[in-house]
Amino acid sequence: MRRMSSPANRSFPVTHSVPTGSYSNHSPPFPVCWLLLSSNLTVHIKMKILCLILFFHASLQLKCVKRKITAHVGGEFTHICKYDTKHLFSKKYWCRGESRNTCEILVDSDGGTRTAYAHRAEIKNERYWLFVKVRDLHFEDSGVYWVGIDKMYADIMASVNVVITEVPVSKPKLRPLSSQVDRPTCWGQPVTVRCGCEQGTGVRYTWYKSTQLEDTLLHDSADIHLQCGTLDKDSDYYCTAHNDISSDRSDILSVQVLMPAESSCIYVINMEGQPIYDCVDRMSTTLASTSPPLTTCQATLKIHSDTINQSSQINQTDQHLFLSRSWTGLPLWYTLLRWVCFASLLIFLCIIIKCTKARPKRVKRRGRVRSKHHPHLVR
Repeated sequence: MRRMSSPANRSFPVTHSVPTGSYSNHSPPFPVCWLLLSSNLTVHIKMKILCLILFFHASLQLKCVKRKITAHVGGEFTHICKYDTKHLFSKKYWCRGESRNTCEILVDSDGGTRTAYAHRAEIKNERYWLFVKVRDLHFEDSGVYWVGIDKMYADIMASVNVVITEVPVSKPKLRPLSSQVDRPTCWGQPVTVRCGCEQGTGVRYTWYKSTQLEDTLLHDSADIHLQCGTLDKDSDYYCTAHNDISSDRSDILSVQVLMPAESSCIYVINMEGQPIYDCVDRMSTTLASTSPPLTTCQATLKIHSDTINQSSQINQTDQHLFLSRSWTGLPLWYTLLRWVCFASLLIFLCIIIKCTKARPKRVKRRGRVRSKHHPHLVR
């Protein structure tokens, strides 16, 4: 019979209970991981708070007027900043780059930089104020810049975003490339009119034909060519000048077609700032030269009709003169009225004179008759 060992002498293997899950035999228990993670989060938050405090402290030591500067090509700008008095003798600089740690210093207050940018930029330090001036701007000058103050351990820096744009266009003006004093359009010569702006960069020009319903796009160019064959009726034209930031339009170019033709047309152009003219003499000469010649019969008939017309005009003129005017230049009826009045006056005077002479004769005759019938009255 096999002797059984007692429970006191019995040996048991020692085992460790490993929790099942995602942790391996070398992973710490879950409570330990949570403690480590929470401690990392606390450190991260503390670092952020510390950075914000340092940034706020640095902003108090260096304040700039603008955070964004917009300027035009070929122009200039001045960036103004104010700094703390304790940095009066520290070196100041102007650098370019997206990050403050990697930006390239372009110019500094000590004049130690020798870059190609240095001849266009300057930095002035005037008692708590810092002025950065950049001239002759290019499109490539757009980007992020930093104003910095040299300081041990960490520089004080403030960023600014610079945007370089085109120069706005001014109102375009029209001018002919040839002189209009001799009126070349009256003889059908072509004329080129140019559209141009006094201000603006990267300017593009477009010509339009003005109509009642909708303006018609002609072409993208600064010049428009006017010539016979393309001008068939009166029209108005104008051009527009535009770039990436602005646009404007010119005054109207008016074209009046007096006689359309393929080669010897007659037209007049009218635009702002140019002399006004007409082609009356040219039109009269052209109409006289373009009338068809008359045949013998037509000429005879024309002469005969002209003679009849002239004689009828003379008769009408004489009749009119007879009814309306006399040799003295006064109307005939007025002259006749004057003579009738004068004749009436003469007749009236004659009657009065005659009556006056006849009255004494009557008196004498009555006296003679009375003396014959009453002689005693006479004695």
